[in-house]
Amino acid sequence: PSGPGGVAVPRAGLKKYVLPPDYSGITFPERPKLKFMDKVPAVPKVRREPRQLRDIRGPSREATDFTQGQYGILALGGGYLHWGHFEMIRLTIGRGMDPKTTFAIWRVPAPSKPVTRKSLGHRMGGGKGPIDRYVTAVKSGRLVVEVGGRCEFEEVKPFLAQVARKLPFPAVPVSRRGLQQMRREEEEKRLNNQNPWTFERVVAANMLGMRKYLSPRDLQLKGRYWGKFFLKHRV
Repeated sequence: PSGPGGVAVPRAGLKKYVLPPDYSGITFPERPKLKFMDKVPAVPKVRREPRQLRDIRGPSREATDFTQGQYGILALGGGYLHWGHFEMIRLTIGRGMDPKTTFAIWRVPAPSKPVTRKSLGHRMGGGKGPIDRYVTAVKSGRLVVEVGGRCEFEEVKPFLAQVARKLPFPAVPVSRRGLQQMRREEEEKRLNNQNPWTFERVVAANMLGMRKYLSPRDLQLKGRYWGKFFLKHRV
C-alpha cells in the first residue's frame, strides 16, 4: 500500500518455506541395487508347458501394492518377461539411481516358465520343439519393480519411464500416492457413470443374444479385459 504522498512503504513479512519431506520411516535393504536374475532356473522343469493365455489374462492378484519403496513401474497389460528384459531393467535402473540415497527391489520372480521354439528351416511335425528360453508371466495391475529411499518422484521418473517404454506390455511409472489416486478415480468413474447401458446390464439382459458369443471369462471380468489387454477407458 502507498503511504503519505503516494510513496510505497516497505514492509517486512514472514516467508513461508515448504517443509522438507520426512524420510525417517524408510528402511534400506542390505543390497540397494537390483540383484542379478538367473537365465535358467536352478531346478529347470523337465516338462515343456504350453503357452496359456490365462497366465497373462485378467487382473493380477499379487504384487499390486507397495511394500518398501515409494515409486515403481505398474503393468497396464499382460505379457512375458524374458532374461533380456530383466537385464535391461537392472542395468538401466542401476545406472540412473544413486545407491547412497536410493534402493530398488524386484516385485516379479525370476524366469521359470519354459518357452519352446523350433529352429529356422525345420520341417513341420516331429513333436514339440526344444526349450528356447524361460520367461516370467506378468498380469495387468502388477508392480514390476519398486524404487525408494531419500529421493523424490521427479528424480527417479526419467529412468523409470525409460524402462517402462521398453517392456513388452504397456507400463507406467507410478508413485504410492499416484497409484491410490488412480484407483480412486476408477472407483469414482464407476460410481458416477451416467450411461445406463453398462456392460454388466447388457450382458445380464442377454441383449441380441450376446451371451452366445461371450465366454465365462468375459462375464467374470465384466468386459474390462480383452485377452492380455486392459481396457482402461471402459467402465
